[in-house]
Amino acid sequence: MTRLKKYSALAIVMAVLTTGACQQAVDTTTSDGIDTAKTSKYLSQPLISSIYTADPSAHVFEGKIYIYPSHDIETGTPENDNGDHFDMRDYHVLSMDSVNGKVTDHGVALSVKDIPWAGRQLWAPDAAFKNGNYYLYFPVKDKNDVFRIGVATSNNPAGPFKPEPSPIAGSYSIDPAVFTDDDGTSYMYYGGIWGGQLQRWSNGKYDANGSKTDSGKENEPALTAKVAKMSGDMLSFDGPVKDVIILDRDGKPLLTKDYDRRFFEGSWMHKYNGKYYFTYSTGDTHFLASAIADNPYGPFTYQGTIMEPVQGWTTHHSILEIKGKWYLFYHDTQLANKTHLRNIKVTELTHRPDGTIEVITPIRK
Repeated sequence: MTRLKKYSALAIVMAVLTTGACQQAVDTTTSDGIDTAKTSKYLSQPLISSIYTADPSAHVFEGKIYIYPSHDIETGTPENDNGDHFDMRDYHVLSMDSVNGKVTDHGVALSVKDIPWAGRQLWAPDAAFKNGNYYLYFPVKDKNDVFRIGVATSNNPAGPFKPEPSPIAGSYSIDPAVFTDDDGTSYMYYGGIWGGQLQRWSNGKYDANGSKTDSGKENEPALTAKVAKMSGDMLSFDGPVKDVIILDRDGKPLLTKDYDRRFFEGSWMHKYNGKYYFTYSTGDTHFLASAIADNPYGPFTYQGTIMEPVQGWTTHHSILEIKGKWYLFYHDTQLANKTHLRNIKVTELTHRPDGTIEVITPIRK
């Protein structure tokens, strides 16, 4: 049994099976169409149920909370370790005035058919604001089925976004997350193994015949995320791409076999009390983890789990400060109970006095 199938089955057993389906309301709230008698096991409720959403990237723009998620759809593609069943074809931008408030779906902000170089699979995006413009960063497979990272621009946080004619030079893999530091410098963190193809770039060039997983290297330092400084216009990298080094408390790199702690995908960066928090998904073991550094390049010291497994195969998040409180946006499969049809949620996040993050339990015992 592959780790995907093993852990996917475990997550389903742990969770309460639900039978709710997406409702077709134009605007939805957390209680729209949801039977509360069947939801008490979950820490939080879906923010929207009119469409399936995942991988929420949350930001405060123009005094509102804007969320840039993946848009899950049913395509009938069989599930596999490469993630071909995640065949998303556009992005919707969501907004709300307050946490757990009424959600507005602003419709399609960018479609795969509008991206000249794209082939298929629009995976988890992120957004940023600078120079009076809004930027949408997205991974999509090119016409050779290789994941690259593109950028699209708009003068409105809700879009629509106009894509650049080619991907960001030097970019590859998935899950872009853009962090802007206090001095105005922006950095992109990205990468994901298995279906995210990061393991196929070990020699600096894409190997189409490379391993589909990271197996066979269990006692070696784990593959890790990448970080690159962004150019002033936010459209390209300004300098070399570097590894995001994650060390244990003894200063040793996390190993491939350390499935509960090592990086898999889903990078995010936030800053708290002068420290840089690199948070990420362990992927096939379904934890969200944190590592802390004194600068945006690291090295980062592993601090622990910040969220236990959700229902479903994937876990992906963002962390945002809103009016003095911190929140974690995430997803699970409560509405559909299907791996590839997910729904986004939000819950409060707490930094402990020592700077570490309290563990969030998304499924109540």
